[in-house]
Amino acid sequence: MFLRERRLPHLYAIGQPLFVTFCLHEALPASRTFPAAKLTSGRTFAALDRLLDAARTGPTLLKPPEVAQVVLASIERRVTLGHYQLHAFVIMSNHVHLLLTPHIHPSKLLSSLKGATARNANLLLGKTGRPFWQDESYDHLVRNSEEFRSIRRYVENNPVRAGIVAAPEDYPYSSAGPPERPPQA
Repeated sequence: MFLRERRLPHLYAIGQPLFVTFCLHEALPASRTFPAAKLTSGRTFAALDRLLDAARTGPTLLKPPEVAQVVLASIERRVTLGHYQLHAFVIMSNHVHLLLTPHIHPSKLLSSLKGATARNANLLLGKTGRPFWQDESYDHLVRNSEEFRSIRRYVENNPVRAGIVAAPEDYPYSSAGPPERPPQA
């Protein structure tokens, strides 16, 4: 078990499922506010995720299919490299959710994943040299099988909650999506 401190504490265990969310640089509104009562970390995450899903301003660089495909290819490449076992994922217009079991230290796998996707997406978008992802990621060590199933549903239903599709399997950039992936650009 590893405890890593940045702005947020990160508790990792290789071989134990991990829920990870990362978003585009400046995707979270600077003016975000929360109720005066202290929220649990889970409720804070849910509030931030609702802000990301409802964002009407800010970057949505993952929305073009060719950029979403770059992220998807990188997620799948790290499975092939043996960095993790992937259980569920969704690529939204401004953030990504992953449910995975790491086989290497999560800091290393996230650095590799975010670095590769940032380079390739920025090249595709003609935005080289600019920050792509927010530095910090949200992560949560999955405690039991019930929580695992709940998180998997949460991840795969994200496009439905955001009002993008009627059913999880209608969204192409999700583990619940159609078995045929969109063609690579």
